[in-house]
Amino acid sequence: MNVTLRPGNAEDAPRCGAICYDAFKTIAEQHGFPPDLPSPEAAAALLAGLLAHPCFYAVVAELDGRVVGSNFLDERSTVAGIGPITVDPAIQNRAVGRQLMQHVLDRVTQQRYPGVRLVQAAYHSRSLSLYARLGFVAREPLSIMQGAPLAVQVPGYSVRPATERDLDACNQVCVQVHGHDRRGELLDAIKQGTATVVEHGGRITGYATPVAFFGHAVGETNDALKALIGAASAFPGPGFLLPTRNGELFRWCLDHGLRVVQPMTLMSVGLYNEPAGAFLPSILY
Repeated sequence: MNVTLRPGNAEDAPRCGAICYDAFKTIAEQHGFPPDLPSPEAAAALLAGLLAHPCFYAVVAELDGRVVGSNFLDERSTVAGIGPITVDPAIQNRAVGRQLMQHVLDRVTQQRYPGVRLVQAAYHSRSLSLYARLGFVAREPLSIMQGAPLAVQVPGYSVRPATERDLDACNQVCVQVHGHDRRGELLDAIKQGTATVVEHGGRITGYATPVAFFGHAVGETNDALKALIGAASAFPGPGFLLPTRNGELFRWCLDHGLRVVQPMTLMSVGLYNEPAGAFLPSILY
């Protein structure tokens, strides 16, 4: 099988988007779960944004000159994030996914990132096995949570839109929780108008970029994250990713009417610190 890899470009968005939608839809429906993306057009729009972003590295797989898959590396922050990786369902189980993954892992080594992370569908045993063989370690069981906005206020905590003046304080919270900051992702979210911060005792104790499938959040305490979740006007995409081991926050979400959509797993290679606080990861890590 003559598979070649090349850098992705803007013209790849429609074809890669169609593959992305079909691949996720096929595997999800095989296991009785809803697809992550609502349509090929939505997938193409997502990938078009990644292909156009200067801090995302894109690689495309071609078979006999036809695009059959793609993978992305989020290079905005200290620790890189992989995904989405997708392969045309018609040629899966032919090592194309392994080649796409190895390619971006080589990029991680070349760029000297201290660590790299991804989130995979926990029901997809083939991808779990592939990533484990490539050196990834399962770090956190996750639950995608979805439901109507809560409109809940946590006493003593106030939530407001984030501004660039908040960057340093937010980064300090992220360093406290994870051991490194995610400045690039947060700055993008602030510019897009989706980021929020939570204040307690006269200072910032957490932020979200937003509370969504493609957003992350960190807080010094569960109460900080409860305030961010409670203030969110919606949970865009399939929902937000919640570490299932955080039993207090998990039960709070369930008690407020949110439901579990599906299980996922946070995996990493290299730098990983056990979180010293509360957090919600992004599907792109």
